[in-house]
Amino acid sequence: MEYRNLLVERAQHLAVVTLNRPERGNALSVEMMRELEEVALSFREDTETRAVVLSVAGEDFCVGIDLRDPEHADSLSAPLLRRQRLFHLGPRMIRALRGMDQVTIAAVNGAAMGGGACIASALDFRLGAADCRVGYPESSLAIPLSWVSLPLCVHLVGAARAKRWLMLGERLGAETLREWGFLDEVVPAEGLLARARELAEAYASRPPVAVQMIKRSVNTVVSALDEAVMHMDSDQVLLAETTRDFREAVQAFLEKRRPHFTGE
Repeated sequence: MEYRNLLVERAQHLAVVTLNRPERGNALSVEMMRELEEVALSFREDTETRAVVLSVAGEDFCVGIDLRDPEHADSLSAPLLRRQRLFHLGPRMIRALRGMDQVTIAAVNGAAMGGGACIASALDFRLGAADCRVGYPESSLAIPLSWVSLPLCVHLVGAARAKRWLMLGERLGAETLREWGFLDEVVPAEGLLARARELAEAYASRPPVAVQMIKRSVNTVVSALDEAVMHMDSDQVLLAETTRDFREAVQAFLEKRRPHFTGE
């Protein structure tokens, strides 16, 4: 299949999927999100590929939602039912990435913000360039983290650190990310993809039936209650977007000033 926003390379037991919107910091348009869901699902019947590296073209891993994307802009004024359906694309994309049978590795360089951080958290392992930074800025817009990604963050860094990170909307550097457990390794930027390939090849050399059973079992153990908690996270965001605090956050962002939140 041809993709407009992705590059897909398959060779023997290894595949590399590259986000390819460098001119936009690999920001997530609706089209790109659909393609990410589709490419993840395309590996369901692929028994040759045993490990998949997610890499990017350009300086940034993914700066989050593309606010200039016309489909995103149109959704903000759409009827509620239509907004719900469009919003479900994000959780579906994350579930598709997390549900891949193959071992998955994110090669994180530059900025991974919002949806970019969610994508990285959905994979099995994360390697970070020494200059990378990751953040969840949703609280700065007066909305909670969604896309079924809040539990993924908690699983990786623990409850207290997740609360701090998500509530304050901090951008964390590579060493802190490694210390907290979000990153498995920190490597020089120039060697990031090579190290990701090396690690992928190591997993691909292992017996695939056993490895994939282990992956599915571990994911089930740690995420048994995730869906019970997050099945309505899209609706929570849509509710939060009706508040005055959300409107204030957007206006403050456009005016480049600090927002004043009232809880209304």
